[in-house]
Amino acid sequence: MHPRKALRRELRAARRSLTLQQQRRHAASVAKRLARARVFLRARRIAFYWPADGELDPRPLLEQAHRRGKTGYLPVLRPRLNGRRGDRLWFAPYVPGAPLCPNRFGIPEPRSRRGLRLAWNLDLLMMPLVGFDADCNRLGMGGGFYDRTLAYLRRHRAWNRPRLIGLAHACQQVARIEPQPWDIPLEAVVTECVIQVRSFAPQRRKGREENGTLARYDA
Repeated sequence: MHPRKALRRELRAARRSLTLQQQRRHAASVAKRLARARVFLRARRIAFYWPADGELDPRPLLEQAHRRGKTGYLPVLRPRLNGRRGDRLWFAPYVPGAPLCPNRFGIPEPRSRRGLRLAWNLDLLMMPLVGFDADCNRLGMGGGFYDRTLAYLRRHRAWNRPRLIGLAHACQQVARIEPQPWDIPLEAVVTECVIQVRSFAPQRRKGREENGTLARYDA
């Protein structure tokens, strides 16, 4: 078995082994940490995800965003083009309680497709993950949807939208994840224990404040 496949299998089993009470406690802790972070407070358009397979549940934070007047989004698979399945993500506005329908993987998506946005139209993107390390390298499920969706960030290094934050349980951290050429590094990963910030800050465009990094807002 490929080392990455074996690691995914191990980490997915670890997060699925958490009890419902642990899951809820971790979700509440992550929401509390991020709700005080300036990167969250300043963002107006924030993409979340619908949790599956033991992923950290971002819905408590989504509900806080809604109460504060921010626009929340959920990822949707790009519609078929010329008979081919989409391999990138778009983001549809979502209000807690709005109708959902399952995509081809069984993951709920907003039924309405009004107001679809591309990733670079967002301020902040909360990303699920299978594993991460101290440098905020991300191990995903292996489908590559987020990597393809965010590929423009590799071509345009000075582009800083959206800011990328991974959400995870602490049990998903490993010593080292060797980044692949197509991987997009995260700015930070937030767990129930800590806000883990990447060891070097992403370069910002001239004129932008640099004190918005999560390192200054760890509670």
